[in-house]
Amino acid sequence: MFLKKTIFVLTFAFFSATILGQKKSVIETEILIEKGGVYNPLAPSKAAFYSAIFPGMGQVYNKKYWKAPIVWGAMGTSIYYYLINNSSYKRYRTAYRLRKNNLVDEFTINGIEIISEETLERAQNQLKENRDLSLLTTVILYVLQIVEASVNAHLLQFNTDDDLTFKPTFINDPFYMEAPKVGLTIKYNF
Repeated sequence: MFLKKTIFVLTFAFFSATILGQKKSVIETEILIEKGGVYNPLAPSKAAFYSAIFPGMGQVYNKKYWKAPIVWGAMGTSIYYYLINNSSYKRYRTAYRLRKNNLVDEFTINGIEIISEETLERAQNQLKENRDLSLLTTVILYVLQIVEASVNAHLLQFNTDDDLTFKPTFINDPFYMEAPKVGLTIKYNF
């Protein structure tokens, strides 16, 4: 019984709803007319150019100000980890080289080796791998923020006016009045 009621409510809600596209305000329409139309083919390339010059500026150009700190934070974090891993890698590499030449390194105190030579070598390899991964992450984030700014600039120009509607209705078949049919027809106009 519960299933029948649920199906009835969902069917009623689906067929009684009218879904409209986004409505533009009068101010937005006037601004678009003043700028010379809806589509500006140079906007995506400008956004990508600004993002390539300084990360996050393409998002600012698109007036998506909240995205710029996210870009800066993501890239800053990956650059931070690159710098930390690079300095640690150099530290362990120097200690490993000194130990190979039978010299005193920072991990040898009063003639006692705190860290073995094998551990120095493993740490050096691991830190180099982490450093390279951080650099790769930075490059990927840089490219993604350029692509995001360009795609967002394209989508800002997408036309969403009142003609985009979805209105489900019942259509009776005049030939088969005694046996109702269920179906779905979607019509769209441009």
